[in-house]
Amino acid sequence: MAFLFSIAALVPLNSKGHYIHWHFIDISVANLIVIVLIVVTFIAALLAPFPGRRRRKESHE
Repeated sequence: MAFLFSIAALVPLNSKGHYIHWHFIDISVANLIVIVLIVVTFIAALLAPFPGRRRRKESHE
């Protein structure tokens, strides 16, 4: 439990958030990071080969 408190101490939670303003879009940096990580994970899942796919191909030949 002390480990979680030490991680939480690294991020100051009593300050204002940082926002990115782009024309009519206002998004916080934290939300933007989460969205980017979700997109990267989705792309990695699309490009990663399915397990067992190679074995099934070799057994059919």
